[in-house]
Amino acid sequence: MSIEYDLNAIVPPYITEYLREKITHNDEFLHGLEDYAEKNSVPIVEPETARFLSVACRMTRPKKILEVGCAIGYSAILMAQATPDDCKITTLECNVEMVALARENIKNAGYSEKISVIEADAKDYLSYIDDDEVFDVIFLDGPKAHYIYMLDECVRLLKKGGVIISDNVLYKGMTADDNHVVRRKITIVKRLRRYIDMLMEHPELETSLLPLGDGVTISVKKGKQ
Repeated sequence: MSIEYDLNAIVPPYITEYLREKITHNDEFLHGLEDYAEKNSVPIVEPETARFLSVACRMTRPKKILEVGCAIGYSAILMAQATPDDCKITTLECNVEMVALARENIKNAGYSEKISVIEADAKDYLSYIDDDEVFDVIFLDGPKAHYIYMLDECVRLLKKGGVIISDNVLYKGMTADDNHVVRRKITIVKRLRRYIDMLMEHPELETSLLPLGDGVTISVKKGKQ
């Protein structure tokens, strides 16, 4: 028998509570976006995933980032804070209302010169990006059912030594365990399982799957930079 969204399926609640006690921040602007997201049911990264993303950006010091799934601009702003001043971030969003809201939030955060929001369906748009437009970091946080259709283009657009970070891959535990699968989510779960297999078996990538937040993968493109 399946269960309806077991929020504790990936990490026990006492672990999540402990992690979130240790990763609090004092950024009032981000707090405002977090409050807006909660009140308006807008999906943004989990707090522990947000910290992981910030640390990954500080470690890799990317000059060019591509994000799929901008929403209100929360993750893009987070990455802008964690990267060098000359880093450029391109973020894709297909929802017209979210695009307008993200641009306003990015402007108010002072990152209009650093972050470009493009209104586009990433599944189609990625194929139009030129081979020379390589990225140091690609963050996938858009429609989960589309990840499998974007991987080849993401690998093409990623420089050697660059990383792809994919969020929500364990999807409330449903990806890992049939007993957690909600029937109406079967297609998404099947595609996420296939996506993880594609990452793990990809000849150009080395991937780690982490039980962090709603499940995160980090993949490094092999080869010398």
